[in-house]
Amino acid sequence: MKSASALPILILLCIASFAQPTPPAQADLLSQDLIAKSQSLMQAEKSKNVQALKNAITDDFRMVSSDGKEYGRGELLGTAEEGALRDFMFYAPQVTSIDSDSALVTYNLIVTMPEGDDQIAPRYQKISDLWVRQGGEWRLKFQQATPLRPID
Repeated sequence: MKSASALPILILLCIASFAQPTPPAQADLLSQDLIAKSQSLMQAEKSKNVQALKNAITDDFRMVSSDGKEYGRGELLGTAEEGALRDFMFYAPQVTSIDSDSALVTYNLIVTMPEGDDQIAPRYQKISDLWVRQGGEWRLKFQQATPLRPID
């Protein structure tokens, strides 16, 4: 009698295991996509591709730079136009989902910029990018750069 009552439970467990969506796989794809977007923004800035930056950031984009000051969309585009970023190394990215339409991408960055009086950013930084979905597309709404000590 016990085996007959266990059969429906076994069948339900099998059906449930096949019917469940695979959110971890979807989350991994989204994470990879947002990390690639953050990295491509740095590449666009390095290559002075202002149009790519315009397409990737929101109209109300804000950023807190490594100097602690707040800047808007125009300042980011102007910095890209000037070509201040000569090179970068992007590493240790992590993605934290906030909700279905926003996520935070954090990563470490080593930047190469003009030296001397023209140096406008610390070489080692921790970057936080807030991505939001607008009209089906992911766009950067906020960015914060925090200086890191070389030993961090």
